[in-house]
Amino acid sequence: MAGTEITRVGRPVSGRVVAVTERQRRPCPSEVTELSPGNRGRARGSVPAMAAAPRCELCRARAAPLRCPGCRLTRYCDVSHQRTDWISIHSHICHLLIPVLGPQPCFHSEKDRKHGKEQLLRRQESLIAVALSTAQGFVWSGQPLEAIPAALQALRFSSRVFGSGSSQLVPIYLLLAEASTGAGRLRQAAKYLSQAQWIVLQTPDCSAALQSKLHRGLGLFSAAEGNLDQALYHLANDVYLATAEFGLNSIEVSAGYFHMANIFFHQNKMDAANSLYTEVSSLWHDWLLSSLHRHQQVLQAQAEASPFSEEEEVMEDRMTEGRREEGTRMLRAVLKVREQGPLQHPGETARALHALAMIHYLGLDLAKAQEVGMKAFDLAKQLPQQDSLETIGHLLELINAQLSHTT
Repeated sequence: MAGTEITRVGRPVSGRVVAVTERQRRPCPSEVTELSPGNRGRARGSVPAMAAAPRCELCRARAAPLRCPGCRLTRYCDVSHQRTDWISIHSHICHLLIPVLGPQPCFHSEKDRKHGKEQLLRRQESLIAVALSTAQGFVWSGQPLEAIPAALQALRFSSRVFGSGSSQLVPIYLLLAEASTGAGRLRQAAKYLSQAQWIVLQTPDCSAALQSKLHRGLGLFSAAEGNLDQALYHLANDVYLATAEFGLNSIEVSAGYFHMANIFFHQNKMDAANSLYTEVSSLWHDWLLSSLHRHQQVLQAQAEASPFSEEEEVMEDRMTEGRREEGTRMLRAVLKVREQGPLQHPGETARALHALAMIHYLGLDLAKAQEVGMKAFDLAKQLPQQDSLETIGHLLELINAQLSHTT
């Protein structure tokens, strides 16, 4: 059956990635702590003979004489690796590392020990969340090299919390593979995919959703290698498994369709590409209409009761930043094909514009929502069948009403 076969890309091997480009959010501390020759001698004398010398936080390969002056816990082999780690993730988590990696308090009761463990776990999970969101943000912004140190940090703490064979590590390995592929490091990407694949194969009750993501990662890797038939095989399994987990009309299925459409477009198979791009637009359009309806219900509930109602929390849970980013990227890519390529179709272009306008509106980018919504409205007026004019017009009314309240 589809979804049960997974093609191996290599033996699981721990990968190390080192170099990243420099982009600094805030200045890296100019001070670095270096062990003097005398200090090195005393340090060696006070450490047991079998203790390993500190290794670089970034490459984990070379000795690390430099130490972060902020947390004084992370070490680096040279200034460039310290700066690289700082730009990627360390500037976000330097202050968070101290209560996690620093000396732990001594507890005198079982109750205190239990509370201490729970507190440490929460702090570790917070670090993982920050590292993952930072890495994903770099990937979304087209900076895969900067994403790698942040994703590696998430991997290290996740291994501590969940264990090295936990399925919780699979999304992180897939993110590392995506970043490595984007950076042109296909050999390293293959190693990360092998690790993810091995965990899935060793997890009998692994969810179809996680297997779907694995096949998507394998498909994108195969496409980057130029093996398009293998890529289509994995992406078809992605669609099958996502459908089994979430349903035929779920937006979780759209990513597989989207990547398959890109491959068919590259192969000049325009009929297949057109059909799949249409499916992507339809899935997002329908889901966003439902989200917009929920949003209106929330606004009505806010007018009648507390602004912090449960309905609002549910909506925010479903329309996450990651989902908005995913939808925006897909719909913009579809529009680029529709507007500039051989697959021009005014009706489908209007639908994609309408969907994109709804994403901007729900993401509170009202100016962009108005701009894209007007494009959709103007295009819809030119169509023989103008069924969509009413729904697009209603969206523009919502946008204008909210703009009037904010000006």
